[in-house]
Amino acid sequence: MLSFMENDLFSRRCVWVNGPVIVGGGPSGLAVGACLKQQGIPFVILERADCIASLWQKRTYDRLKLHLPKQFCQLPNFPFPDHYPEYPTKRQFIEYLESYAKNFDIKPHFNETVESAKYDEACRLWRVKTVSTNGSIRSEVEYICQWLVVATGENAERVVPEIDGLKDFGGEILHACDYKSGEKFRGKKVLVVGCGNSGMEVSLDLCNHDAEASMLVRSSVHVLPREIFGKSTFELAMFMLKWLPLWLVDKLLLIFAWFILGNIEKYGLKRPSMGPLTLKNKHGKTPVLDIGALEKIRSGDINVVNGEIKRFSCGMAELNNGEKLEIDSVVLATGYCSNVPYWLQESEFFSKNGFPKAPFPNGWKGKDGLYAVGFTRRGLSGASSDAIKIAQDIGKVWKEDLKQKKQKVPTHRRCISQF
Repeated sequence: MLSFMENDLFSRRCVWVNGPVIVGGGPSGLAVGACLKQQGIPFVILERADCIASLWQKRTYDRLKLHLPKQFCQLPNFPFPDHYPEYPTKRQFIEYLESYAKNFDIKPHFNETVESAKYDEACRLWRVKTVSTNGSIRSEVEYICQWLVVATGENAERVVPEIDGLKDFGGEILHACDYKSGEKFRGKKVLVVGCGNSGMEVSLDLCNHDAEASMLVRSSVHVLPREIFGKSTFELAMFMLKWLPLWLVDKLLLIFAWFILGNIEKYGLKRPSMGPLTLKNKHGKTPVLDIGALEKIRSGDINVVNGEIKRFSCGMAELNNGEKLEIDSVVLATGYCSNVPYWLQESEFFSKNGFPKAPFPNGWKGKDGLYAVGFTRRGLSGASSDAIKIAQDIGKVWKEDLKQKKQKVPTHRRCISQF
């Protein structure tokens, strides 16, 4: 990797990367880095936080565990330790990722936020501009590379709905990414907005810490048992899909769910008309894997409230049906979104929602050396699969370039010297 100084208005430092630039130092970015490392291909990982997997380290609650068995969550060429439980804890998964980075000698550039990335048609290269701040010192770098791998993932930014009266509420309002434990909410009335996996688990955690938890259900939701007859529901579904059509697997999962969980609609949890796997594939909505919240809902320890919040007032939430809830705090389990549209100047491969336009399994490769990993809506196994394909695809060009000794042709450097 060679550095070049640029004496322009902004004194931006230009860096030529003799390999791909990977944006994002989470599991997806690490997986691509490890696969490239095995082929001897250099790369640079840019991470806006000060650590790897910042979502896991800084924006998850303490009681979090992997919802799927560990064999479906391991990254390429590095299994989980044998002594890990089937569903590793948050701390165990972070330790696994740190061991992964150490094993493959992956050292991301931390505290570098990508402000823009654009393909330069004239030079046929990507320009990735970053900014970092150290105290009062602001540094700007422009990375020049042949390949760009977008690994910022599906959950880069929190989604916070606009609700009237938030400033008048008076109590604590936080997104689920800032929620750590129900300990400080002991004895308080807490409204959890959202009934996905995070909403269910936060509600359960609040209940276990003697808080009065109410869960606002704004839409229909599939709730499945985490295990069916002692086997992981996900593992069973993947097995059935090898032999049966998707619609039939959906019906069987719902039959099993009714047999194990009973009729959940009488508790205010209406099921969607579309099957759980079909809904996941078409709209990216993940079914809830129950780990104990449903039992608390049945007992009344978690109060299910149906509707939308119309407005907040002092210590109160008013719903669109006229119901008023007296509450002390609010946890917004309202999900996350991609941040790709904010920095990637490209509209052919990525759609406006920050996801690749091409459906699975073809959303990993774009044009002009652009790749995406971690956008399959299939969790860590989907990210691992894409990482392997991306590294293999880059490796083909890399090896061909070596054969033709193109690395000695100074075309790219002539482009840089003109900046």
